[in-house]
Amino acid sequence: MAKQNKAFKFRLLPNKEQSALLAKTFGCVRFVYNKMLAERKETYEKFKDDKELLKKQKFPTPAKYKSEFPFLKEVDSLALANAQMNLQTAYKNFFEGNADFPKFKNRKAKQSYTTNMVNGNIKLENGHIKLPKIKKPIKMKQHREIPADYKIKSCTISKTKTGKYYISILTEYEKDIRPVKIQKVVGLDFAMDGLYVESEQGKKANYPRYYRQALDKLAKAQRILSRRKKGSARWNKQRLVVAKLHEKVANQRMNFLHHKSKELASNFDAVVIEDLNMKGMSQALHFGKSVHDNGWGMFTTFLAYKLKEQGKQLVKIDKWFPSTKKCSCCGKEKEMPLSERVYKCSCGFVLDRDHNSAINSMCKILLEGANEWKKMGRRSII
Repeated sequence: MAKQNKAFKFRLLPNKEQSALLAKTFGCVRFVYNKMLAERKETYEKFKDDKELLKKQKFPTPAKYKSEFPFLKEVDSLALANAQMNLQTAYKNFFEGNADFPKFKNRKAKQSYTTNMVNGNIKLENGHIKLPKIKKPIKMKQHREIPADYKIKSCTISKTKTGKYYISILTEYEKDIRPVKIQKVVGLDFAMDGLYVESEQGKKANYPRYYRQALDKLAKAQRILSRRKKGSARWNKQRLVVAKLHEKVANQRMNFLHHKSKELASNFDAVVIEDLNMKGMSQALHFGKSVHDNGWGMFTTFLAYKLKEQGKQLVKIDKWFPSTKKCSCCGKEKEMPLSERVYKCSCGFVLDRDHNSAINSMCKILLEGANEWKKMGRRSII
């Protein structure tokens, strides 16, 4: 039996006193993070020419600041310890060349903190949750039950721009996940206007493009916000209007992607996709809004863990395949400028550009997927 992790996210409904303590914890975590980062930055500037000496320098801890700043004792010490761990991870990623030098946090950034389960300091009881340093349990919208055999490891509390509080409860459980015998497989080709096209009958996801739908409302709300005096009561009221519109779009997108990924994970034993660089695509082709509205990266993340939970597989293949230039009927190739939306071949074949590309991509995806599967030591998927 292998140990697995799963998170459950719920809405928190704290009272005024609890909200004040949560706000204080957010601030203290940010304060300690910035203090430690300032020290690390100073040390880095001093010893950056001698890497061996730099590695020997000790990392500052939150305990160092508690005597100078007594208000740090009023909040959860585990939250401060996790801020230290987060900075260490960011610092390590920088030295390994995987990220830029860590940046200071400000109030405009996402407000959150993480605390750990130690000696039963976190308890779930009757739609409420007991957290360290908070006297009374906080009311919670628990829309689903956490199984009794799932052990709580940690909790991350966050606050959105609209003032809503959420808690993500990370749990650990034991489950023997056995690989499923591959019988049904599908290939997905990224589509700008509909998220993806399936290899089976060219079925599309038909993503509703929620951001595009809300664009007019957002533009109007943001114009009003720009005319308000920053920091005033009317400005803050309009800021919430804009934030709520963005939040609604994000929630609609996430809901759609969860349903689609669950549908695919339930109906197929393996899913094969192209390994795309969405950031590069959005910048190179100037399709930023369309690419990011789809949420392809989020979709593949959801799909990966939903398949893994069932012993199924997500296979990624190489992205460099000229599916647009090739005729899906005769196999001839021709140049296709971006403005040309209908594919017309000399053999007389006429089809929508994206549909033709999807047909070519599906064949390639399934063929490459089979090769990748064989490399992994599995039997062929087609």
